[in-house]
Amino acid sequence: MTQPSLNFGPVRRIYSVAELSLEIRNLFEKQFPDVWVTGEVSNFRAAGSGHLYFTLKDATAQLRAVCFRNQARYLKFKPQDGLAVIARGRLSVYEARGEYQLYVEFLEPAGMGALQLAFEQLKQKLAAEGLFDAGRKKPLPMLPRVIGVVTSPTGAVIRDILRILRRRFRNINVLLYPVKVQGEGAAQEIAQGIEYFNRQAPVDVLIVARGGGSLEDLWAFNEEVVARAIAGSKIPVISAVGHETDFTIADFVADLRAPTPSAAAELVVRRKQDLATELSDRARHMAQMIRLKISEARQALTELRMHQVFQTLATRIAERAQRVDECVGALERFLRSRLHKARQDWLRASAGVVRYDFTRHLQLKRAALEEREQRFQNDFRRFLTERRNRLAQREAVLNERSPRTILERGYSITRDAEGKVVRDAAQVAIGAEVSIHVARGELGAVVNNRKL
Repeated sequence: MTQPSLNFGPVRRIYSVAELSLEIRNLFEKQFPDVWVTGEVSNFRAAGSGHLYFTLKDATAQLRAVCFRNQARYLKFKPQDGLAVIARGRLSVYEARGEYQLYVEFLEPAGMGALQLAFEQLKQKLAAEGLFDAGRKKPLPMLPRVIGVVTSPTGAVIRDILRILRRRFRNINVLLYPVKVQGEGAAQEIAQGIEYFNRQAPVDVLIVARGGGSLEDLWAFNEEVVARAIAGSKIPVISAVGHETDFTIADFVADLRAPTPSAAAELVVRRKQDLATELSDRARHMAQMIRLKISEARQALTELRMHQVFQTLATRIAERAQRVDECVGALERFLRSRLHKARQDWLRASAGVVRYDFTRHLQLKRAALEEREQRFQNDFRRFLTERRNRLAQREAVLNERSPRTILERGYSITRDAEGKVVRDAAQVAIGAEVSIHVARGELGAVVNNRKL
């Protein structure tokens, strides 16, 4: 009887590539579900989908990493090659390439806060675009009539601004655009407030203000959307954010930075009393200058009057005046002579007029005039009778040829929908509306048939 053979060797298991990759991935995810890794960013690439791809490396090793869009949108700074970072995430395997990689859920700069790095990155970007240049800063108006304020309606900032403005210049008008000054959506509201004043409620100057706080509290004023809105404002903007030691991107872009909101209110308008004093001083100085100019002009006039040129001119004027007097005397003598001669001529003519018989001459003229009047009346009556006869003849012809007379005989005039006279049946189509004018009235009709 044969004994069965015994096989004590290991059982062989053959994995597919996908099965092995899955097993490795499970091991990684079980062993490293939450790890912190520090390294230098290299090969950074931001995909159009919003995902971020990069490699973490140190002196001897490297690790692929990916930060998906849902986590990337919460990053306060933009990763870049050469930046030392601390990443937190889970380790897994990307089976399509058989590579293990870190799926990043949190990322911060090593040695510098994320907000501070984001601040420096945006500052460098906007400075390179020239948004901080002094040449583009707009001057503040000396005495604004209306001041726009973009800030929270409930904080102490607006109360301080109003109190100081009321104390310095009670007549000033203030328009408030209420916004959130921190938290999600605050930057968008601040930018909308600036754009609102530029578009719909023009003011002379804008104050963008907030009280003090941490870097996180003031972060809305470090957002690019706020910086772009301030840079694009046609109205001068004063940035008054935080305390004197706080600096934001808005401070660099604004036309003027105030160390505090209260200081902004003091900078935007001078005290009314100071303006009145300055105006009084300037009026006094102007009066003194005018008196000095008048005195100088009077002295110059006196000197000119005593000048030899003007003395000679006075002599010439006196000579011309004497010549004028002589000419006037000669003219008077000439006129008296002519007047005497004219009087003699008139006396001689009047003697002849006295001897002339005006009465008989007037009777002859009246008789001739009456004869002409009678002849004119007779001619006019004949002319009028002739015209009346010709008018009656033409009136009879017109009445005979008048369309109304023709209509009285039983005829009619047909017009189409456009008001044109129908002279041919082909002008109108079957079913077309026409109007028929008879001697008295008008009829509406529809064409049922036609014969061409």
